[in-house]
Amino acid sequence: MGETVIRRRVPSGTMGWGAMLGALLLVLFAAPGVGAQDVEERFPGVSLGLLYEGRTQPVVAVAPFRGGTVAERAENIVARDLRHSNRFRVLDSIPAAFSREEVDYALWDELGADWLVTGRVEGGGGAGSVLVVEVHDVIYRELRDRGRFPLPDPNSPDFRMSAHIASDAVVQWVFDEPGIAASRIVFSRRMEDGSQDLWMVDSDGENLQRITRDRADEDGYALAMSPGWSPDGRRVVYTSYQSGLPRVYELNLETGERKSVPTPRSGDYITPSYLPDGQRVAFAVNAGRESGIFTYNLANDCCFEELTRGRWEDISPTFSPDGSQFAFNSNRLGVGAPQIYRMPVRGGGQPSIISPYVYNRPGYYTSPDWSPRGDRIAYHGRIEQRGRHHVLVSEVDRRGRVVQLTREGNNEDPSWAPDGRHLVFAGERGWGRALFIVDVETGVTRTLVSGMRARMPAWSPSLAQRYAADSEEEDRE
Repeated sequence: MGETVIRRRVPSGTMGWGAMLGALLLVLFAAPGVGAQDVEERFPGVSLGLLYEGRTQPVVAVAPFRGGTVAERAENIVARDLRHSNRFRVLDSIPAAFSREEVDYALWDELGADWLVTGRVEGGGGAGSVLVVEVHDVIYRELRDRGRFPLPDPNSPDFRMSAHIASDAVVQWVFDEPGIAASRIVFSRRMEDGSQDLWMVDSDGENLQRITRDRADEDGYALAMSPGWSPDGRRVVYTSYQSGLPRVYELNLETGERKSVPTPRSGDYITPSYLPDGQRVAFAVNAGRESGIFTYNLANDCCFEELTRGRWEDISPTFSPDGSQFAFNSNRLGVGAPQIYRMPVRGGGQPSIISPYVYNRPGYYTSPDWSPRGDRIAYHGRIEQRGRHHVLVSEVDRRGRVVQLTREGNNEDPSWAPDGRHLVFAGERGWGRALFIVDVETGVTRTLVSGMRARMPAWSPSLAQRYAADSEEEDRE
């Protein structure tokens, strides 16, 4: 078990963002109608981030899990999660004859596997059962790691989450990096009657559920939008018009309790997000010449603090993981089109533009989100006065390098996954609207949910620790 060392038969596909620069960011893919010249025309100085076809990925085989139908369900979830991680080529749907207690490394080596995942369910498959998962290094003929994951009743909505936690453990054991399976995405969904509430879905597109039903009065409806997750994954902050004016609320997903941010000054309270401490919430107040970005400590119910203030509109604050800086978008250039800025939380100073601003071609850039790795900021924008939006990523410490991640349709409101490698965004294609997930290191994109008017997605942190803590508390009781 020991230190994680990755080595394969062929050059590994586990290059990080920095190592991918020469291949991913500097190689422009000559796709029909989307060449380097087209990207330069739309976004001056922006590279087109696409799949570098010379990359290879390690092969992981998922052996049939032992323990009946519950084990089979868990196996299918784990195999799907590993495929969605975009880190492996997955061999699954393997004949039951390969489900042996003793691992024959030579056999799996002949099948071309670099890694092998085995599993079994102990305890009969009902509530209180345990999923035991092992990862084997086929090339070195050794067990890499093993974990035991409590399973709730198979009919519980949390059953899938337990399997997702096991999937993320596999990614962590092999790559020493977090996975994305044990996470959820909350978004604003507009219904046919015009109502707009918050909905939530697992990272694999399952367990879709509505989490708000805000109403302005008996005959009307309110709009709920701009959600953001607390660092512990237990609360969501958002903007609602249920009072008739946009105000900021916090919803506890476990208890249903809701708090509101006080409104000591007039104006619209919008685009909230948590600071990394999980106690304070930042938001914009649009109030003419007294507009700005402010924070409020919801945990202690006190203490307004000012981050920016002026006659311009500063909105959509997002914070670096260490809490020392924040990014936001603003129309403070006075040209009528917002840009993305960043600045220190403390000490003042002038904000610096990180979006691809070019004089006389101001563009339109909005909805920033700071990566949990701290190295990148995603947002969407366009260079034309009218036209389609695309998802862009600015690298924080690489001389302002900007990469375009989408090539077709209209794409808005990107939000980072807990691994800092995947993004969810709202997109529109010829066949309709959907939420999409893109792997920024390979360009692989999948549809999360479709057939609905979904907007403003926000990706949760990993929920593994939250569910582990809840499970321990239940055991003590």
